[in-house]
Amino acid sequence: MRHRVAGVKLNRAPAHRRALFRNLVTALLQHEVVRTTDAKAKELRRWADRMITLGKQGTLHARRRAAALIERPAVLRKLFEEIAPRYAERNGGYTRVVKLGIRHGDAAQMSLVELVERPGAEPEKGKKKPPRRRAKQDRKAGAAAQKRRAAAG
Repeated sequence: MRHRVAGVKLNRAPAHRRALFRNLVTALLQHEVVRTTDAKAKELRRWADRMITLGKQGTLHARRRAAALIERPAVLRKLFEEIAPRYAERNGGYTRVVKLGIRHGDAAQMSLVELVERPGAEPEKGKKKPPRRRAKQDRKAGAAAQKRRAAAG
């Protein structure tokens, strides 16, 4: 049983796994979007949200904790000066995972991990699409078929 065991192993040694997610978090914060497999994307979401939360705290201790994980000083600066203020009003949920389909080489499920509310992306719409209406011809054909069934049965 896996009670209270957080994170995924991904068939990697702990040092390899940590290096993998350090690279992915750094790339995500630098480019604000990264393409990876589903399992890595779901775990990356946890790591990235923690880094943005540290950025929102803005303390020296938070900066040092983030610097232990983020590999490039320029990305660390971007996290604390650009990304964290963008999410000042948001309580979590800073990343989005969008499923892309399968990778042709090995049929792995691929996903896109992106920061929500990023500049250059289309704004989110809070409304659902209205239901599609059938064309008049389809409605007439449906009504005629209904009449035939009623007359026959």
